[in-house]
Amino acid sequence: MHYPYYHNYPVYYGYHPVYWAYPTQLEQGTRSNMRRDYGPEPFVVDIEDVTKQNKNYRTALWTGSNLQVTVMSIDVGDDIGLEVHPHVDQFICIEEGKGVAQMGPTKDYLNFQRNVSEDTAVMVPAGTWHNITNVGDEPLKLYTIYAPPNHPSGTIHVTKADAKAEEAGYSQAN
Repeated sequence: MHYPYYHNYPVYYGYHPVYWAYPTQLEQGTRSNMRRDYGPEPFVVDIEDVTKQNKNYRTALWTGSNLQVTVMSIDVGDDIGLEVHPHVDQFICIEEGKGVAQMGPTKDYLNFQRNVSEDTAVMVPAGTWHNITNVGDEPLKLYTIYAPPNHPSGTIHVTKADAKAEEAGYSQAN
């Protein structure tokens, strides 16, 4: 049987610390739409599969003390939303779809723009205004790493409207 979230990675010195989620530990019936945060416990996952299968706007997949991994699905014609994280560096990897990444020193001056698609990585320095817009004809699937974490552990936003409503209730002063 194929388990999409388990991989046996190379070991060093013949020792392999075994940290992974057994298929039975993943919530049944939600593998394509994961609904829990697996941090801060050790966790191994096929990030490409999880990202492509995610149907939520945003799901915190793993939250630790110093970083957070979320997976996102951006609808056709929609965007992440123009934002800035004053004290958070961000890494974004596109796994499926096409988009445009914009960044700049102020929200009114986005002087950096690049097309993004599968296997494109975007690095967003803390304090940089940024947005990614889906310009393709399918959902834009990406994962992002925040250092330090940017969302509360366990965050799940099924839609962008859910994200806006919840974020209005807490400060993103990170």
